[in-house]
Amino acid sequence: MKQAAMVLPLLALVTLSFAGPEMVEAATGLNPPVKLTWHYYKVHNTCDDAEAYIRHQVELFYKQDKSIAPKLARLLYSDCMVNGCDGSVLLDGPNSEKTAPQNRGLGGFIIIDKIKSVLEERCPGVVSCADILNLATRDAVHMAGAPSYPVFTGRRDGTSVAVVDLPLPSISLEQALSYFRSKGLDILDMTTLLGAHSMGKTHCSHIVDRLYNFQNTGKPDPTMSKTLVNQLRKQCPPRKYKGQTDPLVFLNPDSGSSFRFSNSSYSRVLSNNAVLGIDQQLLYNASTMEITKEFASGFEDLRKSFALAMSRMGSINVLTGKNGEIRRNCRVINTNYRD
Repeated sequence: MKQAAMVLPLLALVTLSFAGPEMVEAATGLNPPVKLTWHYYKVHNTCDDAEAYIRHQVELFYKQDKSIAPKLARLLYSDCMVNGCDGSVLLDGPNSEKTAPQNRGLGGFIIIDKIKSVLEERCPGVVSCADILNLATRDAVHMAGAPSYPVFTGRRDGTSVAVVDLPLPSISLEQALSYFRSKGLDILDMTTLLGAHSMGKTHCSHIVDRLYNFQNTGKPDPTMSKTLVNQLRKQCPPRKYKGQTDPLVFLNPDSGSSFRFSNSSYSRVLSNNAVLGIDQQLLYNASTMEITKEFASGFEDLRKSFALAMSRMGSINVLTGKNGEIRRNCRVINTNYRD
């Protein structure tokens, strides 16, 4: 339990750090410094109301479709965790990041396109797609019940795509932790960000092995409750042929179509009712188990830790200054842009 004892004080630090106006400084207190600015577009007097425009557009979309919160959260994760938060996941093309197998089913692109078009009318060539994605995600998940956390801005957009190395949900917990550490995040960040699975959906193909042939045993995952196995088998038939339909199921049946951010996904882990194997494996490690118990019993601890983790993820390998560009259209680099 030595490792767990080292992690839990971080929860206390998070609780204190986000208790007041110190929030802005605390949000990157555990991150290497990056050249981002609080309210960048207002400070530089280039698009004073950019954040307000973004928030307004997100509100309009959210009123029509609450699933935009998990969609944008997943989109931001797919962007930042591959090549850094450079908006490269938004680029179109046959070999783009959005076409990678791990990114199948990504959504939220239309929202980013709409926000970008609004900002281009008001402040042409000023607000980056990478900043729009970060700010829109913050606003959407806040509307879904997550905390409103500080997003430092001034990112520029990447001009190329990267090889997508995102892990699949079948990855082991140790492999997942190694992956997060390679991106500059720690065990608390990983466990916290998995809390986004309290909302949204996943494809049956990501869990079918747990339902029918866990680790080639021909049996379901023994750590999954029999009730959940039976429930999900009704929605996810065995995959027997190529081209078979791949239905979507809720990551958290407790929240379902409300798409609310909550700590219930951690309670489901404790009762062996996690839909994804990577979530259930949080009980396999002393530290992640202790954090899971903490979040399951206290939503406020999760909220504050989530704010910190999202801010840290949003600072991964950002482009600033003369690096990158400000795309006129988030789907294409400027040299290929046609008005």
